[in-house]
Amino acid sequence: MNKLVLILGSVLMTYGFSEFTAEESVASSANPTADSLVYLEPKPEHASETFVIVNLLNRYHYRKIDLDDSLSSVVFDNYFESLDPNKSYFLKSDREYFEKYRYTLDEHFPEGNLDFGYQLFSVYRERSLARIENIYNLLEKEPDFNQDQYFETDRDKLPWAETHAELDSIWVKIIKNQAMSYKLAGKEWPDIADALKKRYQRVEKALYQYNSEDVYQAYMNALTSAYDPHTNYFSPIAKENFQIDMSLSLEGIGAQLTQQLDYTKVADIIPGGPAYKSKQLQKDDKIIGVAQGDDGEFVDVIGWRLDEVVQKIRGPKGSIVRLQIIKHNKDINSLPDTLRLVRDKIKLEKSAAKGEIIPITEGNQQYQLGVITVPSFYLNFEDMNKGVKDYRSTTRDVRKLIDSLNVKGMDGLVIDLRYNGGGSLQEAIELTGLFIPDGPVVQVRNTDNSVEVMKDTDGGKVFYDGPLAVLTNRYSASASEIFSGAIQDYKRGVVLGENTFGKGTVQNLIDIGRYMQQKDVDLGQLKMTLAKFYRVSGSSTQLMGVSPDIAFPSPYEDENFGESGRPTALPWDEIRTTKYDPTNTISDQMIVHLRKLYNKHLQTDEDLADLQKDVERVRKLREETKVSLNLEERKAQEQQESETEADLSTTLQPSEVFTDEVNSEKLSEDPYLKEALRLLAELSKNKIG
Repeated sequence: MNKLVLILGSVLMTYGFSEFTAEESVASSANPTADSLVYLEPKPEHASETFVIVNLLNRYHYRKIDLDDSLSSVVFDNYFESLDPNKSYFLKSDREYFEKYRYTLDEHFPEGNLDFGYQLFSVYRERSLARIENIYNLLEKEPDFNQDQYFETDRDKLPWAETHAELDSIWVKIIKNQAMSYKLAGKEWPDIADALKKRYQRVEKALYQYNSEDVYQAYMNALTSAYDPHTNYFSPIAKENFQIDMSLSLEGIGAQLTQQLDYTKVADIIPGGPAYKSKQLQKDDKIIGVAQGDDGEFVDVIGWRLDEVVQKIRGPKGSIVRLQIIKHNKDINSLPDTLRLVRDKIKLEKSAAKGEIIPITEGNQQYQLGVITVPSFYLNFEDMNKGVKDYRSTTRDVRKLIDSLNVKGMDGLVIDLRYNGGGSLQEAIELTGLFIPDGPVVQVRNTDNSVEVMKDTDGGKVFYDGPLAVLTNRYSASASEIFSGAIQDYKRGVVLGENTFGKGTVQNLIDIGRYMQQKDVDLGQLKMTLAKFYRVSGSSTQLMGVSPDIAFPSPYEDENFGESGRPTALPWDEIRTTKYDPTNTISDQMIVHLRKLYNKHLQTDEDLADLQKDVERVRKLREETKVSLNLEERKAQEQQESETEADLSTTLQPSEVFTDEVNSEKLSEDPYLKEALRLLAELSKNKIG
């Protein structure tokens, strides 16, 4: 297992890079001509590279599936989806023409035959360029914003357009919908038309600048994602961006970015940074606009190169940047959210665990309850390998925090793992070891079906044996799920909050050049799923995640948030239970008692009741995918949605570090934590008594 490069956090998925600068695109008033359109075909090395990729997937991918007609069909659909996810460029006849390839790709890939990938991209580019010419014509005249029209933002529900005229009518609504966002911001038509024209000039420029590597990467990702959503191919330039010194991205908002065709996507959030603290920017959100300061104009960055967008977002500590974002669970044609962030210098201390004592009173008894927030499972490998005595790690920091909280008379402890996307597997195991005696923490099944049991080996010592609760939400993933699952299986503590994300797989990075003779050619990289995590009980954390003992109101539907929302995600399954000795600190009777108490609080606690109402309103709003194209009706629609989302966003944000003078009003700002503490107080009764 130690041979693997473990990647337990978020995943980068990229489909292509545009080789042009934003300034060149905006400055260029003349459209490229058909004469400058380069015919794209595979490079000489792509055939043998494909052969290597197919063999690596067949031999080493965890999911033992054959590259057959069934998988060929999945790749076929994946590629169409990656190029035209909103069914706004291809016609039904295009799909029908290419249907002849649906069940033949399994024969093509081993032969290095990439005809389908390049042919379909050529048609996509042709359709897109023709569509952009039509868009320029649409922008010559202001649309009527007083008409009672509606636009279906979830185009996945609808069939492919059968005629160009049908696509024309769809694009009338798309452009009107895009213009509406500017209109709601108070812009007049000349400025709106100019902004949209520049946007599509950038897109047009990108279409002319795509190269063979861009197409190859998009096509290979259609293949790799058919195995599972975390297996990806990186072209040489994408590999370079993936391996870039991340210190560059830490000066600013604390987010790693990647590119998917014309859009900049959030690949990961750095714990402790402005984006992390906001809780409003998440993995896979698309950034479509950037503004400087509180008064700066938004610059449309659709079609920009990744490094150009990064330069716009980065800036000196203390300065303000505003982002327009399309949430990961929304269609690209939805109205963007606006996020205001104060740039900062991200340091390890800011992403490290933090702790505080929160005194609360329940039943005329005061409890001194500790809260330790763990934003990620971190380990300073460099200092550890150098032999630095006090190197930083999650477990080391939590030990110190527990000591300091015990000095203050801690009666019980909450480990807050909300928004913790994972990190070091070693740290997840060692942190679990602070709360249990010696024993297994997680099982890892490898691609050859061998199972490795990974144990806590600290000599049987239990560093903290008091009342324990673990607080999770839908964004608690990977290493967070290993820790919370172990605490639950050992019956050592109670897990509260939301169901976790459900990422229970392990990836390894493989340089394709290692398997090829062409030493003078820069080749890509394959990130491939090689193993799967299982709890000591034998249940996988994959797909299902960790279900809390007591579930709090959650705005996240399983089908849209988390691993279960990904069509090719590996399934949940079970293996044999490994031998372990539960502590039985938490009994089944205690769980039943706490659930009854929680249900009582749900009826009587104003903060919980308000949270549940907000959650229900947001869920209902998310079910509605039609938006009005009538200005006044849209204003009312957006006002209602923004107020509801803002209320819930504020409510769901974990509070900053409390002081000992925390009052009930302050605690009400974080009803999840408040309820976790109330239930922990019940667990602490025996200790106090």
